[in-house]
Amino acid sequence: MVGAQLRDTAQELAAVLWREHTVYRERSGGMVIRGEHVRRWISLAPAGGRDEILVRAGRILDGGTTAPARSEAVVPLSAGTGVLAATCRRLLADAAADAARPAPDREAAGRPRGSRKSRKSARRNGRGRHTGFSSWVILVCVAGVIALFAYSSAMHG
Repeated sequence: MVGAQLRDTAQELAAVLWREHTVYRERSGGMVIRGEHVRRWISLAPAGGRDEILVRAGRILDGGTTAPARSEAVVPLSAGTGVLAATCRRLLADAAADAARPAPDREAAGRPRGSRKSRKSARRNGRGRHTGFSSWVILVCVAGVIALFAYSSAMHG
């Protein structure tokens, strides 16, 4: 019963969201709506509750593969197509905003901002701090040696 209702809901939702779409069943029993022209997909799957569905949205990548869902929501199946469509539009907007964000540096990806490795790579690439603590110590020592030489020259001269 849930599978047939989910299929009917997916068909109605697809017609509301996009003129061009493909609806098919996933291996897990959920339904997928693909909008190739907008490079987005929506997945509807039974959720934990009896009358609830899990709605996920994501992007379609070059070559037709799908990126993992970046946003999801649980919606009552009895809420109707209008509420479901509004939820899908919000999730699709989140997916579009995610696609618009610039990709992080490959070297710093996966590390927290300001971590030791990313700071080191930033210094190596010419960004970040230029004069470290050890450089200041060396400069002070060199200045001290020069001052000592000047002082001793003045005393003996």
